[in-house]
Amino acid sequence: MEKKQRVYSAKTKIIRGILTLFLVIVAALTVYPLVYIILGSFKENAELLRGGTNLFPEKFILDNYKEAWEKANFARYTFNSIVISVGVMCVTLFTTSMAGYVFARKNFWGKELLYSMFVAFMFVNVGSVTLRPLFELAVKVKMNTSLISIILIAAGTAQTTHIFLVRGFVNTVPRELDEAAKIDGCTFFQIYYMIILPLIKPILSTIALLSFRGGWNEYIMPLVFTMSNDKMRPLTVGVNMLKSSGDGTAAWNLMFAGATISIVPIIVIYIFSSKHFMSGMTSGAVKG
Repeated sequence: MEKKQRVYSAKTKIIRGILTLFLVIVAALTVYPLVYIILGSFKENAELLRGGTNLFPEKFILDNYKEAWEKANFARYTFNSIVISVGVMCVTLFTTSMAGYVFARKNFWGKELLYSMFVAFMFVNVGSVTLRPLFELAVKVKMNTSLISIILIAAGTAQTTHIFLVRGFVNTVPRELDEAAKIDGCTFFQIYYMIILPLIKPILSTIALLSFRGGWNEYIMPLVFTMSNDKMRPLTVGVNMLKSSGDGTAAWNLMFAGATISIVPIIVIYIFSSKHFMSGMTSGAVKG
């Protein structure tokens, strides 16, 4: 059977054309800084300082990457960033999957009020105001000498959005599965890890990517917590310090080279997990 070709009116075609043009412009504005940094990483610092509209380097300098790797202690800082990112991802997956499941399936006094407070905090960003009390607390409990404090704090600051996503996804799972599991003798927690967890893998994949990216991109908090111990610094802090490694001028070429190296893992991870990421975001938004 031949498929009927949809015919669009002139008005619809104009609207679609305008929307397409708008999306192309937004995409270009989004990609341009990334392209500028990558191409700028191959330029001489003098060329970057001169400015201009020339996007491509006059001469490709590959030594920028070698110099940035050595000056920023990339081997050590990359390891620290991986530890922080994986730690934040694991803690976030563990806590938000359980919290989202409880909010979706468990009935207890004050549940709606508590969840409403969680949702309200999605729109509140206190920024760096909490850094001082958090740092003083970490010093009091003697956790400021390891990456554990950074992992726990970074994971805790992004819980609300992820709990919201998990709860919405769990609500799409038929409750009949829970009832059947109860008849078979499963407890509330057994239903969680035997029934719910396997079914919410798409949204967990999305949360894993978002939390890994959040841990990888952390800058202000690791900067404060690692001021007295440079061996604990993550890659984001090391890359930013490359700017002051030049001879009296900002070494933008080294900073761009370091930034390019630091974004490669995120791009690679997203390429391989984009399918799960999109399915998780769309499925989790079906029901809340």
